[in-house]
Amino acid sequence: MPRERVRIIGHCPASPEAVWAVVGDFCGKWHPAIAGIRAERDRRGSLVRAFTVSGEETLYREQLTWFSDSDRSLGYTHLEGISGVERYDARIAVSGNGAAGSTIEWTADVVAADAGRLAEVCRGTEAIFEAGIAALAQQAAYRHETSLRQSLPKPVMVEDMSLDSRSRLALTVTPSREGPLCLFLHGIGGGRTNWLAQVAATGSVMRAAALDLRGYGDSLLGDGASTIDDYCDDILHVAETLGAQKLVLVGLSYGSWIATSFAMRHPDLLAGLVLSGGCTGMSEASLEEREAFRVSRQVPLDAGLTPADFAPDVVKILAGPGASEAVTDQLLRSMAAIPARTYRDALMCFTNPPERFDFSRLAMPVLMMTGEFDRLATPGEIRGVAGRIHGDAVLPDVRYETISDAGHVCNVEQPESYNRILLDFLGKLST
Repeated sequence: MPRERVRIIGHCPASPEAVWAVVGDFCGKWHPAIAGIRAERDRRGSLVRAFTVSGEETLYREQLTWFSDSDRSLGYTHLEGISGVERYDARIAVSGNGAAGSTIEWTADVVAADAGRLAEVCRGTEAIFEAGIAALAQQAAYRHETSLRQSLPKPVMVEDMSLDSRSRLALTVTPSREGPLCLFLHGIGGGRTNWLAQVAATGSVMRAAALDLRGYGDSLLGDGASTIDDYCDDILHVAETLGAQKLVLVGLSYGSWIATSFAMRHPDLLAGLVLSGGCTGMSEASLEEREAFRVSRQVPLDAGLTPADFAPDVVKILAGPGASEAVTDQLLRSMAAIPARTYRDALMCFTNPPERFDFSRLAMPVLMMTGEFDRLATPGEIRGVAGRIHGDAVLPDVRYETISDAGHVCNVEQPESYNRILLDFLGKLST
C-alpha cells in the first residue's frame, strides 16, 4: 500500500523550554488552523484530542501515543476525520539549535490505498506543519521559560500487613478506595521500604501497596526455587486479597522485569504499567551472558559472604554521583537486609528467563523512567525499549522520562521528581 513520509524542520528564536511549554500541551489551542478543541479519554485513559479547523465542519480525533517531557517529544495517531487514509502517525520534537533558539522537527508517516489521495494528504500536512512551526515563535513568547510546578498532594497514612499463601507475603498498604490497585515491586537488591515515599504519595490517587518479594523483608521464601510464575501468582494473590479488579504495576529493575512478565500473562488485568530502571531483564541476553552475570554475582556468596558484606560495592554502582549520604545509607540498609539464600534464589530466577517479551501484548498505557546516571539501565537503552514498545503495540500509549541527577534506584534518589511524573500518569488512569 502506498506510503509517504512528510518531514518539516523549522527554527524558532525562543528557548526549547518555552517552545515545549506550548507544544507539549497536546490539547492546547495553539495551532492557527484550529477553531475548537477538547480533550477526551478512551477506555484505557489514553489522551485523545477532538478538534475542528477553520472553514470545515469535520471533527478530527487524534490519540497521543508517545510523550516525553525530558526529551521534549510527542507522537500521535489519527483516529477520525481524514478520509481515504489507512494510517497517519506523526511526531514532533523540540531541541536546542546551538547558542540560542530551538529546532522543531515535525514528521508524519501516511498510508493510503490511493496514491493520488496520499499525495493530496501529504501536501496538506506540509502546509499544516509549516503554519504551526511559524506560529510557535509568537506563541512561545507569551509563555514563561519555566512553568510553575504544582505542589504534590499530602501523603496518606500507610500500614503493614501480611498475607498467608504458599509463602507469607508482607505488604505496606494505603487505605482501601475504589479503582485500580497500584502495586510496587522492588529491585533485586531492595525491599518494599524503598517505595515508602511513592506508596504514601500514590494513596492520594488510588489505593497503593508495596510488596516484599519472596524471601525479602517480612516475606518468606517458598519450598523450592522461585520462578517468574510464582511471582505472578503472588501478584494475583495480592490483588484478590485486596479486592482489586485492575492493577497498575510499578517496578524497579528486577521488579520491572517481573511486572513486564506479568503483563505478558495477564494484560487484561492491567490498567497501566510503570517500568523504572529496566524492562527486559535477561530475557534478551544470550546463554553465555546470563551465565556470566549469574556467576559473577554468586562468587561472593560461594565464598561465604552475605549481601551485607558486598553492599558497599553494589551501592557504588547503583547510586548516582550526586546521591546524598541519606540515600546511600538507605540503599545500604536495604541491600544488607537481604538473606544470602534469598539473593541466590533471585539471581537464579533472573538469569533463567522463560521467554522473550512480545511487546504487542502491551495494550495498556506504559510509563518508562530511568536515572540520568543509571549505569545498569542507561537512558539510551530504556528510551530504545520504550521506542520498541511504541512500535510493536497495536495502539500504543507510551511515555518515557529521564530522571535528572539520579542513578539506578531513581525513585529513592529523586522521590519528588519521580512522584510528579508517576502521579501525573496515574491521575489520568483513574479519571
